[in-house]
Amino acid sequence: MDARKGIFAGDNPFEISQRWLDEAALAEINDPNAIALSTVDESGMPNARMVLLKEIEADAFVFYTNYTSAKAQELDRAGKAAFVMHWKSLRRQVRVRGLITKEDGPKADAYYRSRSLKSRLGAWASDQSKPLSSRSALMAEVAKVTARQGTDPDRPPFWGGYRIAPLEIEFWADGEFRLHDRFVWRRLDERTNWTITRLNP
Repeated sequence: MDARKGIFAGDNPFEISQRWLDEAALAEINDPNAIALSTVDESGMPNARMVLLKEIEADAFVFYTNYTSAKAQELDRAGKAAFVMHWKSLRRQVRVRGLITKEDGPKADAYYRSRSLKSRLGAWASDQSKPLSSRSALMAEVAKVTARQGTDPDRPPFWGGYRIAPLEIEFWADGEFRLHDRFVWRRLDERTNWTITRLNP
């Protein structure tokens, strides 16, 4: 197999992912940490939506959401998900498939407190993914929540994080004449070593 050089070099896929994300933060105009998260519902019908990746840990990727939302229900039911993080500015992408656990403790509390007050109140007000009669109804709920929760609301019990522990990570970079470079890292479970394979474009 070809030696992995340049942007693909490294022995830790999380460090490579963080390095690519750091580079994207300097080049991408909006939301370099946006990921297209894919789940499936109870019938197997797929769903995809954009969410913001908030942390790359030593062994997982973390994002936050409303636990009553459609995505959260699908994550809880399946226990697995996939995402792609794509940067037009770098002409690169990272694809991840893995297992899901909740981040519902002190780390979720700390991240919630780091958000703006309006975002924290919005998390309380929105019954995410449920029908909404009007924008004015939502804003009225925000006003009620503001009066009830004050200026330093605690994290809602229905809002927190998810951690994706990958079993597969693919690094892709655009190549001339559609001859892209692709390396996929795979492991059987979180305790086994990675195998790395170059793929055809």
